[in-house]
Amino acid sequence: MSHRKAQQGFSLLELVMVIVILGVLSSMVAVFIRSPIEAYFDTARRAALSDAADTALRRMSRELRQALPNSIRSASAGCLEFIPTRAGARYRANDQVSADGTALDFSAADSSFHMLARHASWPSDQQIRTNDLVAVYNLGPGVNDAYVGDNTATVSAVTPVGDGSETRISISPKRFPLASPGQRFHVIPGDQSVVAYQCLNGQLLRRSNHGLGNSCPASVSAPARETVLATQVTSCAFTVGGDDLRRNSLVQLVINLESNRETIRLYNEVHISNVP
Repeated sequence: MSHRKAQQGFSLLELVMVIVILGVLSSMVAVFIRSPIEAYFDTARRAALSDAADTALRRMSRELRQALPNSIRSASAGCLEFIPTRAGARYRANDQVSADGTALDFSAADSSFHMLARHASWPSDQQIRTNDLVAVYNLGPGVNDAYVGDNTATVSAVTPVGDGSETRISISPKRFPLASPGQRFHVIPGDQSVVAYQCLNGQLLRRSNHGLGNSCPASVSAPARETVLATQVTSCAFTVGGDDLRRNSLVQLVINLESNRETIRLYNEVHISNVP
């Protein structure tokens, strides 16, 4: 005589009860883990904002320390402008032989002078190039101002002379108004005659080669260049402090960024030597 095996399983009611219980347990667990997860994402968001602002401020600080002395200016709270330099050296103040033209002449327009350095031994990114600008004793607006070309001349050739310990710098004819007490000159890159850091439309922009006479333009076009350093920028404040008796100044940089109601504010001070 055969016997049927009893069928075993879950009823629909039991399955519904299990789902309800699991839902209640999941809700209870979610209450406890929600806050830590939200805190993690908030921390990650703040860290990303801080990193973006810190990277931008570090680059600004590095370039400001290499700026042409007395060239840093702030046309507005959200715009900082300066003239970058590629290199610097000393010029010959006295001729090697009387009237041989090796010294930089300040009494008349001069077209060449000797630099007291072996140019060929310089790193390639610091070497003087054709169309770079030579600036001598920059003192700033209204005095001896590179922005208006008072004390700048365009380089046309760089030639080693003699044993190579000196280098002839050929320039467009120029009578420089004032001699440098330390016989120093600076080299301005020809492809970046001026650089501006500007906060505009939620971005921190680096603009270069927009011309010495254009102060913090609202837009740039070729051959000017524009690079985005940071986004989600709500405001900037750039302040240039006055010079003291030793020709030092203080540049204050403030950047505010915001993302999903998370706001950070970074402040940095850059001490600048303005000895020309």
